[in-house]
Amino acid sequence: MAIGEVVAEVRVERGLTQDELAQRVMVTRQAVSRLLEAPPGPHCQSCGMPIPKEEQRGKKMDGTKSEDYCAWCYQDGAFIGPETLEEAIENSAPYMSEGVHITEDEAISYMSAVLPHLRRWQKR
Repeated sequence: MAIGEVVAEVRVERGLTQDELAQRVMVTRQAVSRLLEAPPGPHCQSCGMPIPKEEQRGKKMDGTKSEDYCAWCYQDGAFIGPETLEEAIENSAPYMSEGVHITEDEAISYMSAVLPHLRRWQKR
């Protein structure tokens, strides 16, 4: 599921407008719009990063590429990144902040709302 789809799903699930979601996660409405417009295609189900290129995908135990996880989170069939959701948010926030031009605090708020809905963190 694309990250924009996850954001839209969370917004609808909670019955929020874009403005209300922005206020709830302490980001601007424009930041929510940018995230809703994230490129379609696969996104890492651990950190939420787009993984459009084959070389950005993690590897399964048998060496094939993962459809669900990026190379920075998943290698040889195991997670190599943070062990907890909180660590994942803390580690990824600076990259998201830089990538989508929002503050690090906004990235943390946004990720705190979205990452729990990604596959890796739903199993916990």
